[in-house]
Amino acid sequence: MSTTAHEETLGFQTEVKQLLHLMIHSLYSNREIFLRELISNAADACDKLRYAALDNDALYEGDSELRIEIEHDEKARTVTVRDNGIGMSREEVIKNLGTIARSGTAEFLKQLSGEQQKDARLIGQFGVGFYSSFIVADEVTVRTRKAGSDKGEGVEWRSKGEGEFTVADLEREMHGTEIVLHLKKDAKEFADDFRLKSLVRKYSDHIEVPVRMPKVETAKDDEGKEIEGSEVTTWETVNEATALWVRPKGEISDDEYKAFYKHVAHDFADPLTWSHNKVEGKLEYTSLLYVPGRAPFDLYERDGSRGVKLYVQRVFIMDDAEQFLPLYLRFVKGVLDTRELSLNVSRELLQQDPKVEKIKSALTKRALDMLKKLAKDQEAYQTFWNTFGSVLKEGPAEDFANREKIAALLRFSSTHTDSATQDQSLADYVARMKEGQEKIYYIVADGFNAAKSSPHLEIFRKKGIEVLLLHDRIDEWLMSHLHEFEGKRFVDVAKGELDLGEIEGEEEKKAQEETAKAKEDLIKRVKEALGDAVQEVKVTHRLTDSPACVVLPEHEMGYQMRRIMEAAGQKMPEVKPILELNPTHALVERLEAAEGERFGDLARVLLDQAIIAEGGHLDDPAAYVRRLNTLLIA
Repeated sequence: MSTTAHEETLGFQTEVKQLLHLMIHSLYSNREIFLRELISNAADACDKLRYAALDNDALYEGDSELRIEIEHDEKARTVTVRDNGIGMSREEVIKNLGTIARSGTAEFLKQLSGEQQKDARLIGQFGVGFYSSFIVADEVTVRTRKAGSDKGEGVEWRSKGEGEFTVADLEREMHGTEIVLHLKKDAKEFADDFRLKSLVRKYSDHIEVPVRMPKVETAKDDEGKEIEGSEVTTWETVNEATALWVRPKGEISDDEYKAFYKHVAHDFADPLTWSHNKVEGKLEYTSLLYVPGRAPFDLYERDGSRGVKLYVQRVFIMDDAEQFLPLYLRFVKGVLDTRELSLNVSRELLQQDPKVEKIKSALTKRALDMLKKLAKDQEAYQTFWNTFGSVLKEGPAEDFANREKIAALLRFSSTHTDSATQDQSLADYVARMKEGQEKIYYIVADGFNAAKSSPHLEIFRKKGIEVLLLHDRIDEWLMSHLHEFEGKRFVDVAKGELDLGEIEGEEEKKAQEETAKAKEDLIKRVKEALGDAVQEVKVTHRLTDSPACVVLPEHEMGYQMRRIMEAAGQKMPEVKPILELNPTHALVERLEAAEGERFGDLARVLLDQAIIAEGGHLDDPAAYVRRLNTLLIA
């Protein structure tokens, strides 16, 4: 093989320069990860060639035995990883090795903590596994040729990881990719046969493509002595090279499941749990689903990669088959191998095939059952919820059929604990409901403290009735699609009439009616003073310590959702609140005794304060301050 004159030196993308500096100077705590990443990339390249060759067998170029080969030279201090997979063109080399194609590079750099072990685990999560080569190598050479291209269209890529790389044309007989690592002096341990084999078995034993290493055998004479010059080199398959998901569950250890997850998800942390199932009957498929221990950087990106690896009868079809799981389960990783789909299936066909919907429905239930099982381990489930809870909250709106199952998996903050940690289930709430209580009460606010301190909770705290404190941005949208749980209706305590049902005695209700009647004149005066600023004024019994609160009609969009919509540029129709007054509060008594302009100022101040307490914004804050100052000095 020889390079031609068409050689150019290019600079790395800015973020890659930063990343390479980190690799070379900081990450030494988990150096062996480089081999696992290179083998995973090589296995992916072999999978892609196998799929492409379904339509064009000539891509194999007479070499259909897909494989990965690892060689080392102790004296030259090199390690070579080679595959006969799909390979790359010159443009693909520049795109894939000169930049980080995924959009998460900058986010990756933000997440770096300076802790070597933690930072090393981020590699792979951001699609930067190839660059881990520079942890152990002071120079990397890549030689590659796209399968099916002319032998003169090979490419050689070289870099010392110092901000630039060189790309040259190459005459190359073999398609696929070869990566040569020129090891640093302190990384020579990896140019060792035993060390490399142990790493292959540790990280890549499950990979279906055989990983081979050279083995030197020497003939022996009758006395058992080695015969000089009789050395013969053969290739030995180091890994099991069996698709892990097709093996019986009883034969697979937890460590093997965890290792396979790291290969599938390109993650370095262990998964929280997994579910391995083989289905036979009308539908025949095998699934191996995982719940990660941490979120990928693109969890909230609409165009982020998601879905399972799809195989048809062990033939790789696509990496991120998102059609088999709903969007709210986009954090689930794994493998689906089925007999039900044709080998030449495309994304368009997948969307139209009715069998896809059946498999999707089955996998969705499987994933939810996996989470239900995980929920029995409170600590592990809390880790899951803290990471993926806000994504799971998208479920009730997206998946009506499984709404009850999803509801059982949700976790909330509550006045039961008064903690911002979302660790209370709806089943826990129902179990603690007071005698006679028929509703599940909740409040939505912009933050935990705003929810916890809302005046709407005062009567509930006084009577010992638990209220769910919802403070995620998605919560109001969630509750608009979640109407009941185990026959108990959800009620927003900041909307509509307050009805505590049988919890309130007849005497209480009668006393409230008498109070409302006694304050009719006050209510009329306040309504006249406030005019169009409010929809209605009422006497309330929901307050014990606050003088007033604002309430929205029962089916009106809440303040939190309105603010989110307005921030997104959506023009919202004006909604006038209902002002409720606490008849026993000293400020309301002072209001009742006030006359003229002072009465109007005090009524307006009470309204503005109630809006502020609700987390709302005043149209004219300066006018509020002026009225308040006037009242303070009067």
